[in-house]
Amino acid sequence: MPDARERSFLFLQGPHGPFFARLGARLRESGARVVRVGFNAGDRAFWPDRAHYIPHREGPEAWPAHLAALLERHAITDIVLYGDTRPVHRMAIEEARARGLTVHVFEEGYLRPWWITYERGGSNGNSRLMQWSIDDIRARLKGHGGRLAPAPDHWGDLRQHVFYGALYHWFVMFLNRGYPGFQPHRSLGVGQEFRLYLRRLLMMPARRAARFLHTRRLLRSGHPYHLALLQLDHDTSLRDHGPFSDMGEFLELVISGFAAGAPAHHHLAFKAHPLESGRLPLARRTREIAARHGVGGRVHFIEGGKLGRLLDHAQSVVTVNSTAAHQALWRGLAVRAFGRAIYAKPELVSDQPIAEFFAASRRPDPAAYADFRRFLLATSQIPGGYYSAAGRRQLLRLLPDLLLAAQDPYDVPHAGDDESGDDGTGGRISRAAQRQHLRIVP
Repeated sequence: MPDARERSFLFLQGPHGPFFARLGARLRESGARVVRVGFNAGDRAFWPDRAHYIPHREGPEAWPAHLAALLERHAITDIVLYGDTRPVHRMAIEEARARGLTVHVFEEGYLRPWWITYERGGSNGNSRLMQWSIDDIRARLKGHGGRLAPAPDHWGDLRQHVFYGALYHWFVMFLNRGYPGFQPHRSLGVGQEFRLYLRRLLMMPARRAARFLHTRRLLRSGHPYHLALLQLDHDTSLRDHGPFSDMGEFLELVISGFAAGAPAHHHLAFKAHPLESGRLPLARRTREIAARHGVGGRVHFIEGGKLGRLLDHAQSVVTVNSTAAHQALWRGLAVRAFGRAIYAKPELVSDQPIAEFFAASRRPDPAAYADFRRFLLATSQIPGGYYSAAGRRQLLRLLPDLLLAAQDPYDVPHAGDDESGDDGTGGRISRAAQRQHLRIVP
């Protein structure tokens, strides 16, 4: 491992909450230099180390010059960020590439919720995985052998995720006077974002009750059904790596295809994203489109929740490019994905016209997906979570060494360690077994 004292990290925007501050502190303990740029009061609130905090108070037009000055002044070798498509992050990545700097990109886990994603250079549609076929991935995996545990323990951080999101936007809404040039990277204003996060937090019990009733009704009907996975309307994967301008267009395509191609006794269920805020009236639009196509009695809308039980009885899955498709592929279900996604390989997803897909869908090659999943678990999927204390502790055991390593994680599989785990079907495995199986073992 290179000498940490030779490394200088510039942190940009991270997940809501204290994760980036804890990671920066751990890197500083290793001997590396760490500074953070904040673009609003929310960034500042979650970075308590004021001695190494640099505010960017002007607008986006001043960011390239400010960034270049920071890179020079602090002799930056590495840039750390969450989400590679935010405008300030895009500019930073371009500048880093021109200077030969390393860019560390964090995202939600491709195999969420038990992992986060850590890559270099880009994620999702900008990931190195987009360049490789299944044969390429098998060649990279060859020689590592062994097997991996399906999942570490559940981190239970959905409520913390929503809480930190609401708190972050509260800081930006009420304490942002020191950042007159701040512009959010999403289309909604900060006040609207705060209200949506707060509403989501308050409505969790009611949504849970509605979800239970709608799921039970679907499962007890006894009808074969297909599952459509909805994404957040502001999701960067949807906006930057998909063919739709919003989820409404996706609803129209899927329902019209279902009406044209699915057997008359089949049903279709749309599952909302667990963090869906209600910025679009998706349930109402689903009902309206289904009625217009004459399938109103066969189309259902389910408010978020856990995916496993629905997938266990589904015929197939349709999505733009949701990471939740991995759970369908793991079960051997046919998947139709319309956007750019790391799993959109010919062996894994169908490219059939949507009506034809609903009539007779093609299933994935299970051996190909098993190898693809093993490669992800051995490289970019790090056990832990950003939002819960237990999840952060697990990440901080592993990530500093990964960031300080000379090689990209896709070139050298990582080893993990955890205290408890889940076998992927609800059964617990022992601590000793978890410690062993989170590594590649012969």
